[in-house]
Amino acid sequence: MTTADVLIVGASAGGLAVAEGLRRRGFTGSIALVGAERELPYDRPPLSKQVLDGRWSPDRTRLRGRAELDELELDLLLGRPALSLDVAGHRVGLRGGGELGYRKLVVATGLSARRLPGQTGLSGVHTLRTLEEAAKLRADLLAARRVVVVGAGVLGCEIAATARGLGREVTVLDPAAHPMEHLLGPEIGGALGRLHRDHGVSVRTSTPVRGLIQEQGRVVGVRTGAGSSVPADVVVVAVGGRPATDWLAGSGLGLDDGVVCDHRCRAAADVYAVGDVARFGAQGSAGRGTRLENRTNATEQGVFVAGDILGADAHYRPVPYFWSDQYQVRLQVYGTVPGHSSVRIVEGSPGGGAFVAHVESGGRLVGVIGWNSARRTRTAKALLTAAARSDEPAVGAPSALSHHTSPAELPTEGDLL
Repeated sequence: MTTADVLIVGASAGGLAVAEGLRRRGFTGSIALVGAERELPYDRPPLSKQVLDGRWSPDRTRLRGRAELDELELDLLLGRPALSLDVAGHRVGLRGGGELGYRKLVVATGLSARRLPGQTGLSGVHTLRTLEEAAKLRADLLAARRVVVVGAGVLGCEIAATARGLGREVTVLDPAAHPMEHLLGPEIGGALGRLHRDHGVSVRTSTPVRGLIQEQGRVVGVRTGAGSSVPADVVVVAVGGRPATDWLAGSGLGLDDGVVCDHRCRAAADVYAVGDVARFGAQGSAGRGTRLENRTNATEQGVFVAGDILGADAHYRPVPYFWSDQYQVRLQVYGTVPGHSSVRIVEGSPGGGAFVAHVESGGRLVGVIGWNSARRTRTAKALLTAAARSDEPAVGAPSALSHHTSPAELPTEGDLL
């Protein structure tokens, strides 16, 4: 059995950030990077936009070229999903047989797309998490006329905008009152809904989905909770993801909608987690911790863990951030938008095409939202960072600036069906 000084399971942005962070700090030990896909590490945000609409070739999503990866002196094992973890024995079992030992392990396996019952094996129904899925969805979109997107979160809204840009008839279905409402609040979520409608998308909010309609093995529509049906040549299911932790069952790691970690992203002795799969900041009865699903966190957390492996002594307390490009609008969100918060536009206006909004909760600034206002949003972010530093939470307690995601806060199959 081969043993790596650092074994990273998940050839993702977060996993690659760990490897690069180690090498930048002068680490000369062995690093193995294991990936379930055969692809070199690539960026996921472009899949729903530049790749899906054909502006980018798949190669352009690569985070690093082969030569750059060779310089990192990684042992790359691609197309070999991890199947099991033995924490006591410091080894990981791989599909196809064989095991890898480790001195330090980093779990960076991300999310798996959630599906609707009856979706598996049905032609014309897609999820979007991988390059392969993006290619299949693009091929179907080019041949389709009517597209239904189930889910009006970030991914669903981006796919809807892309499909509309390709000239398709697009309908979006979601049980919430406004697109991306849990991330933007009702006022800005409402503005986003108007943006899509202005571009010709049929946005049907407060509309749960009850099932898929098929004929001879191919989807032909979606059935809503009201009993009506929406015809479709292609259906895209964008109802969120589940942390990819099935392979960790029975390992002894804490699993609670993600890998439970402490304030240093440690899940157990010599085991860390980064990216979408990591629920960090949990400690005893102090709370469930925080899990963030965004590209920026994956990279920042990977760099942090590299430092911790090499002896840094710090707590991981990020200011959450994500962005989304839809039509000619760039949305940027720092911090969070709790359900009980107030959102106040402090500069510009929705009707003017650009604005900045502050999100306040309990008398504190907890979020900043920018709509086509990159420079002004970055300036406002400084206020948010200062607010975070002036009220640091106790070790292990969820920060008011962090996105505390629990299964009850995410749309579930029951909500949609």
